[in-house]
Amino acid sequence: MTSTILAILLTIVVLIFGFWLIQHSQFRNEERKRQFELRRESQKAISPIRLRAYERLALLLERTKPEHMLMELRSKEPDALATWTVGQVQQYLLQTIRAEFDHNQSQQVYVSDEVWDMIINARDQMAAFVISIAAQIPANATAQTYATALLTAYSSNGTTPTDKALEELKNEAKDLM
Repeated sequence: MTSTILAILLTIVVLIFGFWLIQHSQFRNEERKRQFELRRESQKAISPIRLRAYERLALLLERTKPEHMLMELRSKEPDALATWTVGQVQQYLLQTIRAEFDHNQSQQVYVSDEVWDMIINARDQMAAFVISIAAQIPANATAQTYATALLTAYSSNGTTPTDKALEELKNEAKDLM
């Protein structure tokens, strides 16, 4: 009799444990499905924001290239290269680089650390480049001479840190799509 009761109790315990395992497994699967759906919905919302961040950072890199900054200067101040000093143009270029970067700094949360580091490096290298070309220009040179030297040196540099950062940014954006 005790062995029968023990067998019945053991059967009941095994059945309860089996039922619990099945329920637990179903609960875990449902939780995974909910998490997956939540991530999917989150990605739907975040993907457009991330793409806009990539676009803004690509614009940052393009806008801090010497040819773009000098064209922008000419559109704002048509006589700048004829009337400004080398120091004034250099200062304008450095301020432009700083302002573009500062304006887009919040976009770093949407890109990888590697891409962000490349963007920072591109900014720093461009500022150093602007300063180094200005240092090579004679003290009495015109702003036009400086602009020409800047464009010539930049175009002969081959692949620049800006180009590398832009390429990596594009690759990361393609991976997102």
